[in-house]
Amino acid sequence: MKPEVSPGLEDIIADTSSICSVEHETGLIYRGYSIEDLSENATFEEVAYLLIFGKLPDHKGLEDFISRLSQERPVPEDILHIIRRLPRTSNIMDVLRSAVSILALYDPDVADNSHDANIRKAIRLITSIPTVITSIYRILHGKEPIHPDPKLSHTQNFFYMLNGDIPEDFIAKALNVSLILYAEHEFNASTFSARVTASTLSDMHSAITSAIGTLKGSLHGGANERVMQMLLNIGESSKAEVWIKDALARKERIPGFGHRVYKKGDFRSDIIKRYSRELEERSDQTEWYKISCIIEDVMSKEKGLYPNLDFYSASAFYLMGIPIELFTPVFVAGRITGWTAHVIEQHENNRLIRPRCLYTGQRGLKYHKPEQKHNKTTEGHG
Repeated sequence: MKPEVSPGLEDIIADTSSICSVEHETGLIYRGYSIEDLSENATFEEVAYLLIFGKLPDHKGLEDFISRLSQERPVPEDILHIIRRLPRTSNIMDVLRSAVSILALYDPDVADNSHDANIRKAIRLITSIPTVITSIYRILHGKEPIHPDPKLSHTQNFFYMLNGDIPEDFIAKALNVSLILYAEHEFNASTFSARVTASTLSDMHSAITSAIGTLKGSLHGGANERVMQMLLNIGESSKAEVWIKDALARKERIPGFGHRVYKKGDFRSDIIKRYSRELEERSDQTEWYKISCIIEDVMSKEKGLYPNLDFYSASAFYLMGIPIELFTPVFVAGRITGWTAHVIEQHENNRLIRPRCLYTGQRGLKYHKPEQKHNKTTEGHG
């Protein structure tokens, strides 16, 4: 009997997990809490605690956790010196991937895969990655990094380290919601990559480096960047319908639509869509949300496809003042919580991840020694 093959491991249940549930009927759940509940009421710090500790913190636990995040937010100066020596044309995701690998060299727990050591490493990565991202951006643009302010929240610090300004409350709230929405998503490609690496009993930093490399691929991360470039190319809402229909007629792939699991639409999209709308209402930029709504309507009618989280995140990030080249790194800043939670879980109940494949090559070939060619030589005349 021929084995059943599922290319891309589609619909294959690879393992169990208590971290997250992604269901096309009931939505997204983190540790038993709906994404709607958490995004509306929780801070990113609370969700990070929930994912890596398995429960929401009490008041004292949250205070202690925020204090630990604040202490670990600065990064070693040596890493900043290394970034300064890199080409200014470097891709930020490439530099971020390398920086996480280098961070391992400064982590005292790097070789310890015990539960407590993994928790400590997770906290360091969750809080230091935004520092690394903003430092990379500033250095590659000829500016010096801005050191984090221990008095500011996680999201406030991101904007402060990026441009030196403390954001308005609603902008900080919008980023807080975005990071929560991106924080975790079950066995997606980058998370599975992290778990495969961790399953070999490699360390957390190696697993996260694998995850960042996986997220960089255009079929996983980067869709929000391509969405924003599309919106900028369209430029005006009056041109949106014709533009998108022409693109479909050319059989172009429209970024930000469709999902392997959510067949009837991404539950996270409706949440970030509300923030995109309000961010536009609060700004003097009045086209990006309108264009997005027109594209969504055309895609629904013409192709039966619905937006995923990346689609309205693009206009939301842009309206927050986040540079387009940082859209995917911000994805990392949210997903690092889920990645580290999965590495912890993998190490807790480990089995080497080693799937099989169905061979489709030739059989029965016989080896033949290559014939030697004898070249005739002629003597030269002196």
